[in-house]
Amino acid sequence: MTSSASPQDNLKTIEQLLTQLPPQRPQLVVLPEACLCFGAGDQRQRELAEQFKAGPLQQRLAALAKQHGIWLVAGTMPIIDSPEADKFTAASLVFNPKGDCVARYNKIHLFDVDVADNTRSYRESHWTSPGNEVVTVDTEFGTLGLAVCYDVRFPELFRALRTKGADILVLPSAFTQVTGQAHWHVLTRARAIEQQCFMVAAAQVGEHANGRETYGHALVIDGWGRILAEATDLKTQLVSNVADMHELDPIRRDIPVAQHIQSSQKVLHASTKRTR
Repeated sequence: MTSSASPQDNLKTIEQLLTQLPPQRPQLVVLPEACLCFGAGDQRQRELAEQFKAGPLQQRLAALAKQHGIWLVAGTMPIIDSPEADKFTAASLVFNPKGDCVARYNKIHLFDVDVADNTRSYRESHWTSPGNEVVTVDTEFGTLGLAVCYDVRFPELFRALRTKGADILVLPSAFTQVTGQAHWHVLTRARAIEQQCFMVAAAQVGEHANGRETYGHALVIDGWGRILAEATDLKTQLVSNVADMHELDPIRRDIPVAQHIQSSQKVLHASTKRTR
């Protein structure tokens, strides 16, 4: 998506995209980071922030999940835990096909970096509080592991998601044009390969109202690191792929990374104890 500063316009775009869904069910749909408001500034995000499971934006998303009978990962939106809160969390919300919000993941790693682009300085922590919980969601087709954008640079989070049973890693994102061109494909494929999981990475694309440029290239990647679907045009679009979750079984059996990491952790722990 090329999300604008208008939540209503963005919801209309989402509604239009969902009419293009293939007929197969069950189905997982992942929206980009900041899908309902992008480019309006952090103060505007705070003005739009809703309390968890309360507010018209969440109600619209829930209704769309129910209408289409899909699992919907609603990118991120600003959520506050009390009306008096100064900061919001960048929350990725998961709605089931009944329209129930069954999970909330608050983005853990905040994008406080400098980039050689038009924006130059990014400081998410000025208005956003980081999350502190690793979140997975059980579905009838596998377990989702939730992450957001900048999180992809921290493999420890994805190891924790796999340890909790993740089969599909979902990554709503808004990578900058500069960092995306350099690292987007490498990082998303690496996390899928390391954890032997599918990766569904939604993305913002193009130039937004505040002049920020995002990279796009939404991806579906399998547990071997193969790109199954990719949005290659710089425009709003839907890409999809039919996945057989059993394809993960031989990958995990033949290269038993999960078992080997447990062995290495024991060795490292023993080594640490000996050096004290």
